[in-house]
Amino acid sequence: MSVAALWGFVAASSLLIGAVLGLVRPWSSRLVGTVLAFGGGALIASIAFELFEEGLHDGGPVPVGTGLAVGALVYLGANKVVERAGSDDPVDPDRCLEGPTGPLDADDASTVGQPSVQGRRRAQGGTSLAVGAFLDGIPEQAVLGIGLAAGGDVGVALLVAIFVSNLPESIGSATDMREAGRSRGFVLVLWAGVTAVCGLATIAGYLVADVVKAPVQGGIQGFAAGGLLVMLVDSLIPEAREKAGESAGLVTVLGFAFAAGLSFLV
Repeated sequence: MSVAALWGFVAASSLLIGAVLGLVRPWSSRLVGTVLAFGGGALIASIAFELFEEGLHDGGPVPVGTGLAVGALVYLGANKVVERAGSDDPVDPDRCLEGPTGPLDADDASTVGQPSVQGRRRAQGGTSLAVGAFLDGIPEQAVLGIGLAAGGDVGVALLVAIFVSNLPESIGSATDMREAGRSRGFVLVLWAGVTAVCGLATIAGYLVADVVKAPVQGGIQGFAAGGLLVMLVDSLIPEAREKAGESAGLVTVLGFAFAAGLSFLV
C-alpha cells in the first residue's frame, strides 16, 4: 500500500504545484492558453489509450458506456451547480467582459451581448477547472491504484499523463481565481484539498482492487473518460483557443503526440 500511496501523491502533487505556479508569478493569457492546449492534447490521448481502451479490455462495452454517460452527466451537473454559486459571488462584472485588447469598461460593456469564454471563466473564479480536476482525478487515480494492485508496476504512461495534464488545469484555474479576486489562501486550500482527495483515491483503488470485478473497473474508467470529455469541450479547449489563439490546435496535437507516444513506448 505504501507504493500506491507514493505514486498516488506523486501524480496528484502536480495539482498543487500548478496552483502554486499560477500564484507566484503573473502568467500571460497566451502562455496559460498554450499550457492548457498541451494538457488538453495529453488528456485526449489518456482518454483514448489509457482509459477507454483499457476499460473496454477490462470490462467490455456496456460498463464503459454506462460509466461514460454517468461521468459526463455528473460533471455537467456539478458544473451547473458551480456556475449558479459563481453567479452569487461578489465579482466585479466589468472584469468579466473581454474585448479584443483586454477587459471592457462599463460603457463599452453595454455594447457587448455576451461575455467571452475567458470572461465567464473569470466570473466563475476558475472553479470549473477545479471541478473537472476533482471529478476526473478521483476515478483516474483509483484506476492507477487498481493497476498497481493487479500488476505491481506503475503505469508510466498513465502516471505521466495524469501529472502533465493536471498542471495546466490547476495553473489556469489558479490564475483565473486570482484575476477574479480570490485570495491566495483560498486558492491554495482548495487545491491542497483536491490534491489530498485524489491521492487518497489511489490508495482506495489499491485496497478495493481484490473485490472490484472487471466490469466495475471498466465502469470506473468510463466514468473518468466521460467527465474528462465534457470538461475538455465545455471548459478547457475553448479557453485554450481563446487565450492561445491559432496556435492552440498545433499545441494540442503536440500534447496528444507526447502522451500517445508514452502509451506505446512504456
